[in-house]
Amino acid sequence: MIVGVPKEIKTDEYRVGMLPVGVEELTRAGHQVLIETGAGVGSGLLDAKYRKNGAEIVEQAAEIYARADMIVKVKEPQPAELAMLRAQQIVFTYFHLAADRQLTQAVLDSGCVAVAYETLSDRRGRLPLLTPMSEVAGRMSIQEGAKHLERPQRGRGILLGGVPGVEPAHIVILGGGVVGANAAKIAAGSGASVRLLDIDMDRLRYLDDVMPPNVTVLFSDRHIIRKELQLSDLVIGSVLIPGAKTPQLVEREDLGLMKPGSVIIDVAIDQGGCVASSRPTTHSDPVYVVDDVVHYAVTNMPGAVGRTSTFALCNVTLPWVLRIANAGLLKAVDSSAPLARAINIYRGEVTNRAVAETFDMPYNNRFETDR
Repeated sequence: MIVGVPKEIKTDEYRVGMLPVGVEELTRAGHQVLIETGAGVGSGLLDAKYRKNGAEIVEQAAEIYARADMIVKVKEPQPAELAMLRAQQIVFTYFHLAADRQLTQAVLDSGCVAVAYETLSDRRGRLPLLTPMSEVAGRMSIQEGAKHLERPQRGRGILLGGVPGVEPAHIVILGGGVVGANAAKIAAGSGASVRLLDIDMDRLRYLDDVMPPNVTVLFSDRHIIRKELQLSDLVIGSVLIPGAKTPQLVEREDLGLMKPGSVIIDVAIDQGGCVASSRPTTHSDPVYVVDDVVHYAVTNMPGAVGRTSTFALCNVTLPWVLRIANAGLLKAVDSSAPLARAINIYRGEVTNRAVAETFDMPYNNRFETDR
């Protein structure tokens, strides 16, 4: 199989879809790997390293899309890339289709096979290809929140941990999954007062056992959310329903409950956001203000720490890339229910139920499995 790795072109995206070791493993297995010139530079990985491990360095993305049987990348295809997709071509990346009808339709029209990192899940509902980026985003959310709470960044002028005699910041985290748990760890380490909300009581019991004393776990409902918004200096939105559009837990009018200069970091923005007033932003222009509340909603947060994120991502994606390349997609799917659940679109048909229901599109259950 010919595997192509183009350079990411989304604004301020510094990750790359494959490490040099991935090239070596694929070429040792008899496959050909095409790497676009400069694809790894943002992660500190130079062309010479890829070439040394067996890659063919290609000058133009168009050649990669024209030649490759499978495209391995990080972010959803951008408009220029969508125009280059070919029918039956496998595209293995983060898609987050439920947040973008236009993207979904363009992928359908291309006839390609969209295999989404974020919906590859096991029977226990774990998301092994999303988890490392959720860990990065969760930890970054507190880092970014601390920065934007500073007065020059239009925040309240709050130090997360306070100082002796001055109370620390009040941080509210909506969702106790991987993002939320990682955010809570970093927030707790800063000395802040943390409230971690979720609707899964088993998860809350677990988090109550493992979190430090300055993290309080709370069952999430509308009354608790509104009460906590009034107290909050920083709100982290970390809700996820795999493959589906994120429910909006903070309504537009709820902003009036919040303190002027408080900050919202909506990590869920990739799937539509859990705050009604959120809209996608970029690392170069990350925030905007609505009703005196600072909103940060960067859609590729881990892209800012490209080297860390690339290594964390490729560590978990490479085994699946090898499985598809070695067996072919359909044979690989036959032996792997997690991979079957990762196929969101197959040759012009939506094969992910959540995406189909989000946009009221026809659903093909070809890859549906209970395994």
